[in-house]
Amino acid sequence: QVQLVEFGGGLVQAGGSLRLSCAPSGRTFSTFTSYAIGWFRQAPGKKREFLASIGWNYGNTYYKDSVKGRFTISRDNAKNTVSLQMNSLKPEDTAVYYCALSRGVDGTPQYPAEYDYWGQGTQVTVSS
Repeated sequence: QVQLVEFGGGLVQAGGSLRLSCAPSGRTFSTFTSYAIGWFRQAPGKKREFLASIGWNYGNTYYKDSVKGRFTISRDNAKNTVSLQMNSLKPEDTAVYYCALSRGVDGTPQYPAEYDYWGQGTQVTVSS
Protein backbone atom coordinates (compact mmCIF):
# COMPACT_ATOMS: atom_id res chain seq x y z
CA GLN A 1 0.00 0.00 0.00
CA VAL A 2 0.97 3.67 -0.36
CA GLN A 3 0.30 6.36 2.19
CA LEU A 4 0.81 10.09 1.72
CA VAL A 5 0.80 12.45 4.68
CA GLU A 6 0.57 16.23 4.31
CA PHE A 7 2.05 18.62 6.84
CA GLY A 8 1.95 22.37 7.25
CA GLY A 9 -1.61 23.56 6.79
CA GLY A 10 -3.04 26.24 9.01
CA LEU A 11 -4.35 29.76 9.33
CA VAL A 12 -2.45 32.69 7.85
CA GLN A 13 -3.20 36.33 7.08
CA ALA A 14 -3.41 37.57 3.52
CA GLY A 15 0.06 38.27 2.21
CA GLY A 16 1.62 35.63 4.42
CA SER A 17 3.28 32.34 3.60
CA LEU A 18 2.89 28.64 4.34
CA ARG A 19 4.99 25.64 3.45
CA LEU A 20 3.27 22.31 2.90
CA SER A 21 5.12 19.00 2.83
CA CYS A 22 4.13 15.58 1.53
CA ALA A 23 5.71 12.36 2.76
CA PRO A 24 4.92 9.17 0.82
CA SER A 25 5.53 5.81 2.44
CA GLY A 26 4.53 2.16 2.40
CA ARG A 27 5.79 -1.15 1.10
CA THR A 28 4.29 -0.66 -2.35
CA PHE A 29 5.77 2.83 -2.57
CA SER A 30 9.23 1.41 -1.86
CA THR A 31 9.07 -0.60 -5.11
CA PHE A 32 8.45 2.42 -7.36
CA THR A 33 11.33 3.40 -9.65
CA SER A 34 9.66 6.49 -11.06
CA TYR A 35 6.79 8.66 -9.92
CA ALA A 36 5.48 12.19 -9.77
CA ILE A 37 4.01 14.13 -6.87
CA GLY A 38 1.30 16.71 -7.45
CA TRP A 39 -0.44 19.28 -5.31
CA PHE A 40 -4.15 20.01 -5.66
CA ARG A 41 -6.69 22.02 -3.72
CA GLN A 42 -10.43 21.99 -3.34
CA ALA A 43 -12.49 24.85 -1.96
CA PRO A 44 -16.11 24.48 -0.82
CA GLY A 45 -18.43 24.26 -3.80
CA LYS A 46 -15.57 24.03 -6.31
CA LYS A 47 -13.95 21.22 -8.23
CA ARG A 48 -10.50 19.93 -7.40
CA GLU A 49 -7.86 22.21 -8.86
CA PHE A 50 -4.35 21.31 -9.99
CA LEU A 51 -1.57 23.51 -8.62
CA ALA A 52 1.84 22.02 -9.35
CA SER A 53 3.63 18.73 -9.95
CA ILE A 54 7.18 17.42 -9.89
CA GLY A 55 8.81 14.36 -11.40
CA TRP A 56 10.87 12.68 -8.72
CA ASN A 57 13.77 11.32 -10.76
CA TYR A 58 14.62 14.48 -12.70
CA GLY A 59 13.02 17.23 -10.63
CA ASN A 60 11.08 18.58 -13.58
CA THR A 61 8.18 20.79 -12.56
CA TYR A 62 4.94 22.14 -13.95
CA TYR A 63 2.70 24.89 -12.51
CA LYS A 64 -0.79 26.16 -12.95
CA ASP A 65 -0.40 29.58 -14.57
CA SER A 66 -2.24 31.40 -11.80
CA VAL A 67 0.23 30.31 -9.09
CA LYS A 68 3.49 30.81 -10.99
CA GLY A 69 5.68 33.22 -9.07
CA ARG A 70 3.83 32.63 -5.80
CA PHE A 71 4.03 28.86 -5.31
CA THR A 72 7.14 26.70 -5.61
CA ILE A 73 7.23 22.91 -5.62
CA SER A 74 10.46 21.17 -4.64
CA ARG A 75 11.84 17.80 -3.61
CA ASP A 76 14.12 16.79 -0.75
CA ASN A 77 15.94 13.62 -1.78
CA ALA A 78 17.34 12.95 1.69
CA LYS A 79 13.96 13.19 3.42
CA ASN A 80 12.04 11.71 0.48
CA THR A 81 9.48 14.49 0.68
CA VAL A 82 7.94 17.07 -1.64
CA SER A 83 7.06 20.57 -0.48
CA LEU A 84 4.89 23.39 -1.74
CA GLN A 85 6.05 26.83 -0.67
CA MET A 86 3.15 29.28 -0.89
CA ASN A 87 3.84 33.01 -0.72
CA SER A 88 1.65 36.11 -1.01
CA LEU A 89 -1.38 34.13 0.02
CA LYS A 90 -4.85 35.45 -0.74
CA PRO A 91 -8.24 34.67 0.81
CA GLU A 92 -9.18 32.87 -2.40
CA ASP A 93 -6.36 30.40 -1.70
CA THR A 94 -8.44 29.04 1.19
CA ALA A 95 -9.06 25.34 0.51
CA VAL A 96 -8.17 21.82 1.50
CA TYR A 97 -4.80 21.03 -0.06
CA TYR A 98 -3.94 17.51 -1.18
CA CYS A 99 -0.79 15.83 -2.35
CA ALA A 100 -1.04 12.91 -4.74
CA LEU A 101 1.28 10.38 -6.37
CA SER A 102 1.27 9.23 -9.97
CA ARG A 103 3.25 6.02 -10.37
CA GLY A 104 5.45 4.93 -13.23
CA VAL A 105 6.02 8.36 -14.78
CA ASP A 106 8.89 10.79 -15.24
CA GLY A 107 6.61 13.61 -16.36
CA THR A 108 4.41 16.06 -14.50
CA PRO A 109 0.74 14.99 -14.66
CA GLN A 110 -1.89 17.71 -14.39
CA TYR A 111 -5.18 15.87 -13.96
CA PRO A 112 -6.62 14.08 -10.93
CA ALA A 113 -7.34 10.93 -12.95
CA GLU A 114 -3.62 10.55 -13.64
CA TYR A 115 -2.84 10.11 -9.95
CA ASP A 116 -3.02 6.78 -8.17
CA TYR A 117 -2.74 7.69 -4.49
CA TRP A 118 -3.94 10.64 -2.44
CA GLY A 119 -3.22 12.13 0.94
CA GLN A 120 -5.88 12.99 3.49
CA GLY A 121 -5.69 16.72 2.83
CA THR A 122 -4.68 19.64 5.00
CA GLN A 123 -6.72 22.80 5.54
CA VAL A 124 -5.27 26.15 4.50
CA THR A 125 -7.24 29.21 5.58
CA VAL A 126 -6.21 32.71 4.53
CA SER A 127 -7.86 35.59 6.38
CA SER A 128 -8.27 39.16 5.16
